[in-house]
Amino acid sequence: MSLLAAGPGVLLVDTGHLRDQAVAAYVIQGKRGAAVVETGTARTVPRLLAAIAEAGLAPEDVSHVIVTHVHLDHAGGAGALLTRLPRAKLVAHPLGARHLVDPSRLVAGASAVYGEAAFREHYGDVVPAPASRVVEAPDGFVLDLGSRPLRFVDAPGHARHHFVVVDPTSRGVFTGDAFGLAYGEAATPGRPFLFPTTTPVQFDPPALHATVDRILATRPARLYLTHFGAVEGDLAAPAASLHRSIDAHVQIARDAPRGAGRHEAIRSGLEALLLRSLADHGSPLAGEAALAVFGVDLELNAQGLGVWLDSTAGA
Repeated sequence: MSLLAAGPGVLLVDTGHLRDQAVAAYVIQGKRGAAVVETGTARTVPRLLAAIAEAGLAPEDVSHVIVTHVHLDHAGGAGALLTRLPRAKLVAHPLGARHLVDPSRLVAGASAVYGEAAFREHYGDVVPAPASRVVEAPDGFVLDLGSRPLRFVDAPGHARHHFVVVDPTSRGVFTGDAFGLAYGEAATPGRPFLFPTTTPVQFDPPALHATVDRILATRPARLYLTHFGAVEGDLAAPAASLHRSIDAHVQIARDAPRGAGRHEAIRSGLEALLLRSLADHGSPLAGEAALAVFGVDLELNAQGLGVWLDSTAGA
């Protein structure tokens, strides 16, 4: 296991979920404890535990496990991880915390999206978290790891049960899915390629636009993305690109034909958008290789846009 320094006192762990460099978790080190941000799935917990040990931390040194939202690639391993971290509290959004104590709806929803067999293969057993160890973090909540305060900011748009975590010590924000996807294969030197994630079932375009702006308003030097890694430097340009891409997703959904074939039309439109955007960015990733890297995300984005059309005036 190798840890990467992502920022001052912040270590990145590649959970290995689905493939390498797809889903990150982070370890934040304070003077009175350490926090793990994101858990991956139950199947990735051994990697996280190995990374914690490699960082020189004993299990009892971890005081908190933080999940930006309760989608299972971010929080599916939370309950299992708590069984190995004896004093850690689980910090979650108030709208998501109950689903970590009773994950039955999460499991049912993910099984419906992926299929039962694929769900079991990729996610394993989702262990409930003890209610007594769950802390709800509303907008403005502050958690101090010891001379390292973390501030929680409500961040809807991708999901209503989503927050981001502002770390003034590293001038960073842990963004979960609120600032999109930034896979390394698509980047050019010094220029990350950002693509929205509109996963079912709570995509809300105006809220997501507002969340992106709210993240930038914290004036971060770096963003810690779950998918994948730290993004640094001038963040205004990638944010503007992300705003444009959110709007393009919405237009593709609105332009899709009603009835049979809608999903396929949305998926096809997203594939064309991705390839066009990569070319405009000057990315080395193109063609079938690009569609393979973003394949799961394209399918989930198409499904999420369909749910949005069915549940809003966008239909």
